[in-house]
Amino acid sequence: MTTGSALRVGVFVFDDAEELDVAGPWQVLATWARLSDLRPEAVTFSRDGSGVRLAKGLRVLPDTSAEEVGTMHVLVHPGGLGTRLLVGDHAHLAWLRSLRPHVPLMASVCTGALVFAAAGLLAGRPATTHWGAFDELAQIDPSVTADTEARFVDDGDVVTSAGVSAGIDMSLHLVARLEGVEVAQQVRRALQYDPAPPV
Repeated sequence: MTTGSALRVGVFVFDDAEELDVAGPWQVLATWARLSDLRPEAVTFSRDGSGVRLAKGLRVLPDTSAEEVGTMHVLVHPGGLGTRLLVGDHAHLAWLRSLRPHVPLMASVCTGALVFAAAGLLAGRPATTHWGAFDELAQIDPSVTADTEARFVDDGDVVTSAGVSAGIDMSLHLVARLEGVEVAQQVRRALQYDPAPPV
């Protein structure tokens, strides 16, 4: 993929987001930014630019705010317990809907899909989420076609991933899609990511 300006990927952070939902995609995308000839930019941002406390207590100081993040080619929306508040946050949902005409690719990790569904972004589309959240997804929007087996679902301008560690797989897929499989393989090797669970 070639563009007239540098690719910018924004990772949205919020209180009680799941740590690996944030750090997994961030690690992949920041490594891509370092290796890629496209010189993509990966940034973190919160609603107001203030620091956040993630679900297990990790504190994150983002680069900027939602108002000042500027043009994004990709938005990554993590999941975690904090999504349960965001599902009912009308301002947040309206903000997500306002991004649709301007952000070519919107991606969710884990229960971030619940927030996308609440914003109407998954209506009538295939999607996935954490294995324990499919009932919630169906309650929010019964028109979503839930894929309970996939690690991630690419439906063009919206990509959703299953729980927690699946965000890493999705992010590698995004790198492959935006620049190419060989570059994604370089990123994977740099991270020594070769899943073979010991248990």
